[in-house]
Amino acid sequence: MPTSRRRAIPQLRVAEAIAATLRERILAGADGDGYRLPTQEQLVEEFGVSYPSVREAIRILETEGLVTVRRGNVGGAEVHRPDPSSAAYHLGLVLQAGRVTLGDLAGGLQLLEPLCAAECARRDDRVAQVVPALRVNVERSAELVGSGLAGSGLVDSGVAFTETARDFHELIVAFTPNATVRLVVSSLVALWSAQEVRWAELLTSRGEYPALQDAQAVVRTHRRLLAEIEAGRAAEAERLSRAHLAASQALLVDRFDSDVHAASTRSWQAVGPAGGARVSSRV
Repeated sequence: MPTSRRRAIPQLRVAEAIAATLRERILAGADGDGYRLPTQEQLVEEFGVSYPSVREAIRILETEGLVTVRRGNVGGAEVHRPDPSSAAYHLGLVLQAGRVTLGDLAGGLQLLEPLCAAECARRDDRVAQVVPALRVNVERSAELVGSGLAGSGLVDSGVAFTETARDFHELIVAFTPNATVRLVVSSLVALWSAQEVRWAELLTSRGEYPALQDAQAVVRTHRRLLAEIEAGRAAEAERLSRAHLAASQALLVDRFDSDVHAASTRSWQAVGPAGGARVSSRV
């Protein structure tokens, strides 16, 4: 046993060194054309190590979500550039392990997301960059509500409305100038969006999606928030955003906070590396 352990340590250290080098290459290529991982044969030749060391290095990168290994005739290693979805995925694991509640996640968003709304209102280029994207989103939400008025409520378009309404929140965070705040808050928003969409799917399948007037109220509030951002009224944008979050989160928290954690498996899988990100970074 002691002999086996002494042999394993150097191999692991070699694998970690190879993984560190490959990680730097992947991250360096995140803003360019990207980085294609060489074959195992090429890595063995480049680093002058054994196949087990190379395979262990690739496994390390797999656990970090930077690489996916495909088996079979079309096998190989696919490189993934880090993005908010991978950050949300790993944050979701941490929250779930800590048994953080849905209410706690809601409270965190009420503290942080309104700051993003205020920062959007402070942008000198908000009229050209922020406002048009938010306006397109609000009009799309209004169209979905209009289709509900013409039909049988939001039974048929409830999930689509929820996704579009959540996109409004994600856009506000995505337009936040500070990159650190943008990436951290977008991870929390992605987790909450996954919960809301899951909730909308559940209630729609039961014919219990919230009343049409509730959706109309959301659209009205989003229009008001858009107007405050366009006018550059940062304090009012922050206040309105916080009040809106508290009101819109209440139904979900009241119904599920006792038995759903902030990042249940079914929810964070929706923002995991394999699924791609719905959150984009716009500066």
